[in-house]
Amino acid sequence: MAQRPVDKALLRHLPSVDSLLQSETARSSAGLDHDVLTACARQAVEELRRELLDGTVSLPARAIPGAAEARFSAIVHTLLSPSIRRVINCTGVILHTGLGRAALSEQAIARLHEVAAYCNLEFDLETGTRGERTDHVENLLRLLTGAEAACVVNNNAAAVFLALNTLGFGREVIISRGELIEIGGSFRIPDIMARSGTHMIEVGTTNKTHLRDFEQAITPETAGFLHVHTSNYRVQGFTHAVSLDELVALAREHGLFVLHDLGGGVLTDLRAFGLPHEPVVAESVAAGADVITFSGDKMLGGPQCGIIVGKRETIAALRKNPLMRVLRCDKFTYALLEQTLKLFLTGDQLAEKHRVMRMFTEDAAAIRARAEQVLAGLEDTLVRRYTVTVEATDAQAGSGSLPLEKFPSFALALKPADGSVEELARHLRTDVPAVVGYIRKDKLLLDLRTVLDEDVPELVARLNALA
Repeated sequence: MAQRPVDKALLRHLPSVDSLLQSETARSSAGLDHDVLTACARQAVEELRRELLDGTVSLPARAIPGAAEARFSAIVHTLLSPSIRRVINCTGVILHTGLGRAALSEQAIARLHEVAAYCNLEFDLETGTRGERTDHVENLLRLLTGAEAACVVNNNAAAVFLALNTLGFGREVIISRGELIEIGGSFRIPDIMARSGTHMIEVGTTNKTHLRDFEQAITPETAGFLHVHTSNYRVQGFTHAVSLDELVALAREHGLFVLHDLGGGVLTDLRAFGLPHEPVVAESVAAGADVITFSGDKMLGGPQCGIIVGKRETIAALRKNPLMRVLRCDKFTYALLEQTLKLFLTGDQLAEKHRVMRMFTEDAAAIRARAEQVLAGLEDTLVRRYTVTVEATDAQAGSGSLPLEKFPSFALALKPADGSVEELARHLRTDVPAVVGYIRKDKLLLDLRTVLDEDVPELVARLNALA
C-alpha cells in the first residue's frame, strides 16, 4: 500500500534546537551538561522530522512543536532513568536468564555495600603487601568440593575456554558427539573449542558413545578429553554414555587431562532436599578429573562467574595464562561469591537461607497461600475490571538446569473485562517496579513461586493501581 504524500511544508513547524533548549524540559534539567541537552534536543527534532517524512507519524501543523518537546522530554527522561531496573519475577522461572538468573541471598546482598568503596581485594591486611584475589574464595571452594585448588573467571564459558587454551592449545581434545551442546545465545561447545586453539575430535554418535570410541581416537597429538554434563537437555531411550570414572582411567593410561564441564554446578546432593540428583562438584573431584568448571549464578545461587576447581598443578597453569587477567572478576563478584559459598556451610539451614534453594523446595501449599494473600489484598474496583483467580501452574528451574523437572506452583490469573491481555502485560512490565508474568489462554499469569516475600506488598499495590 502506497504511503500518502507528505506535505514538506509541515517541516517548517519543527522547532529549532535552540528553542527546545529554552523549554520547560531544559529548564528542569539544568543539572545536565549543555552539550548533552543539545544532543538530546537535536535527536528529538531529527527523529520527528524523519517520522513526518516517512509517514509513520501524522500530525497537524499546530501539534508539531508540542510533539517535539514531548519527544525531547522523553529522551532526557530515558537518559536519566536507570536502564537496569528491579523486576518482580512472576514468570515461575527460578533461574530466569533474562531477569539476571539467581536471586542473591540477603546475606550476599549486604556485602555489596561493605566493599563498594575500598576493600582488600588484592591486599594482605596482615602483612601489608600485595595479595591474591582468589584467596577470598579458594579455601571455601576447596572445603566444599575437596579439590586441591581453585580459581574464578567471569562465566562458565570463559572457564571452559581458559582450561582448553591452557591445557590443549594447538593439540587435539576428544569429545563425544552427544555432548556438543549449545549453551545459550548461540554459543556452542565446538565454537569455544575452536577459539581456544584446540582441535576438536568428535567420537561416537548423538545417542551412543563407548569408551572404545575415545580410545581409538587417541593419537600423539591428543592432549585430553572434554566431558560435558548435558544439564540443559536429556537424551533418553536407546543411549549409552561414557562415565567420568572410565574417562579418567583411560586418560591416566595415556597421560592425558580430563576437563569436566558441569555447567550449572551443584555443591550439595539435591536429593536431600527432595530434588532429582544432579552431578555434585565433589563427585567429579573424587573421580579424578583434572579440571572441573561450573557457573556461579545457576544452582549455586550466586553472582555470574565461572568457577574452576581441580588439581593444584593444573590450576597453577591456568593462573599463569595471560588470559586469566582478561577473564578475571571484580570485587563485587568475589564478595558475593564468598558470602554465597558460606551459606553451604550451614547444612540443614541451606534451604532457609539460600533464596534459590528456598524457591526450589517451597511447598506448593505455601505458594497457594501467598497467591490467596495477594488476591485478598486486591480492591473491589480492580476485581470489577478484571476476572482474577488463583490457578495451579508448573514452575521451572530455567537456565538449562533440571530441564525435565516441574515444580507445582500457583499463580494469580488476570483476564481483562475490556482491552487486551497483551496491553495489561505491557503496562505491568513498563511501570515501576516492573512486574513480569506470562500469558496463557488469554490470561496474564503471575506465578508466586518466584515472588520474593518482600515483593508481595508491592505486587498488591501495583495490581491495585490498575483500577
